[in-house]
Amino acid sequence: MAIRIKKDGSVQSGLVDDNVVQPFRLEKSNVRGRMVRMGDVLKQIMEQHDYPPAVSGLLSEVVTVCLLLSGMMKYEGIFTLQIKGSGPIRLLVADVTSKGEVRAYAGFDEAAVKKAAKRKKDPVHHHYHLLGKKGFMAFTVDQGGSVNDRYQGIVELKGTSIMEAVQHYFTQSEQIKTSFKIAVHPQDTNWRAGGIMIQQLPDDEAGKGTENSIEDWTRAAMLLSTCSDGEMLSPVLATSDVLYRLFHEDGVRIYSPTHVRFKCRCSAEKVENILRTIPRAELEEECEKNGRVSIKCEFCSEEYVYKANQLDAVYGEKE
Repeated sequence: MAIRIKKDGSVQSGLVDDNVVQPFRLEKSNVRGRMVRMGDVLKQIMEQHDYPPAVSGLLSEVVTVCLLLSGMMKYEGIFTLQIKGSGPIRLLVADVTSKGEVRAYAGFDEAAVKKAAKRKKDPVHHHYHLLGKKGFMAFTVDQGGSVNDRYQGIVELKGTSIMEAVQHYFTQSEQIKTSFKIAVHPQDTNWRAGGIMIQQLPDDEAGKGTENSIEDWTRAAMLLSTCSDGEMLSPVLATSDVLYRLFHEDGVRIYSPTHVRFKCRCSAEKVENILRTIPRAELEEECEKNGRVSIKCEFCSEEYVYKANQLDAVYGEKE
C-alpha cells in the first residue's frame, strides 16, 4: 500500500498507479495528451542488463518516449522507437505491443562510455552527447501483415536531448504542435521515469474554430512546463492527481489507462529459425571449436545453447 494525496491536499491510503499510459483531453481547448509513469517495470527492463548509468538513463528516456508515442496511435502490433548514433552509444531501442508488453536494449562501447561519462558530467540530459554528432531516429509501426500495414518515420538526430530530438521530428515531419515533459531518475538505485505529451488537435476534430487555438495551445504548453520532476516521478502521487494539478482550469478529462508490463518475445523457435539461415557446416565447426553454439537475446539476456547432437533437430533432419 502507498499514501495517496487527494486533490484537497489531504491524505488517504491507496494504490498509486505505476506502469501506465494515461490518456487525457482538455475539455476547454483542442488539446489531447498522454502521461506515462514507469516504476518496477522499468526496473525489470534494466535488470536484464548491467548498463552504465549513462546508458540506463538514456534508455529509460527512450522507453518513456516510446510509450508516449505509441499511446497516440491506433494499431494492432508492435510500435518501435530506435535511435542510432555515431558516438560511444551507437544504438537505443524500445518497443511495445498493442497489448502493453514493453522491452528495450542498448548497444554501446562500454569502455568509451565510461571514459566519456567520467570526463564530462551531464545529469540533466543523461549524456545525450554520447550518441555522437550524427545519427537518426526512427519510429516504426508493424501490424504484422503486408508491407502496406507497416509505417516508418525517420528523422535526423537533432538537439541536446532525447526530448528535443523527438520534438524536432514532429516539427519537421508531422507538423503538429507537440510539447513534452520527461523526467528520469535512479530513485533508491531503481530507475523511475515519467513523461507527459500534449498535442493540438486539428480544428475540425476538436469541433471548434481557430480563433482561440493559439491561445489555448500556448496556455496548455505553459502549464505543462510548470510540472516538476518530483510530481512526474512521485511514487505516492497518482497520474490523475498530477494532471488535475496541471490542467484543472481547462477541464481535464481522464480516460481508461493502458497498463504496461515487461515481456520479451524471444523463443527457441525464433532462434532456431535464425540458425537455419546459417550453413550447418559453420555451426558444426563452432561446436567442434567451443563445444556448443549459443545465441543471446539482446532484450532479455536469455541464452539459447545448442550442442552438436542437437543440430539434427534444428535443421529438421533425422539420423
